[in-house]
Amino acid sequence: MATEPRIPTTAGDGPMSYAIFQLARAHRAYAAALLREMDLHPGQELLLMHLLDRDGQSQSELIESLGLDHSTISKALRRMQDAGLVLRQPATHDRRVMVVQLTDKGRAMREPIAALWQTLEETSVRTLSPQQAQSFVEISHAITEAINSRALPEDQSA
Repeated sequence: MATEPRIPTTAGDGPMSYAIFQLARAHRAYAAALLREMDLHPGQELLLMHLLDRDGQSQSELIESLGLDHSTISKALRRMQDAGLVLRQPATHDRRVMVVQLTDKGRAMREPIAALWQTLEETSVRTLSPQQAQSFVEISHAITEAINSRALPEDQSA
């Protein structure tokens, strides 16, 4: 039986937030280990997933889809291009726009990535009932929405 993690006293008023932090850290570490076996870095699988759904997106579209900054996406795509997973080329309509396309090697990642996500899912829910797993997903979406739609301070001029 798993023991309750010791929460630092400074996080005492935020036990749920600390639990989310611990969960995210554990999940990311496990995912990173699985990704290393596929010669991928964390986050590259998400780029591949978006390109597998719609190949030929611009870097700007990928930035918007993933909610990451330009330098993070650019670095990941550079690594992925070096690994032979994607090609980046200027768009025909505007040479300043970089279009990202999968290579055959990138397209071949569909099944391994799907298997990785299935492994993550099975491991994550193995001690949960189907109802608990569904409730967790619903609660996670609600928390994400609450955080993303938080009220901004009224006076932002300071």
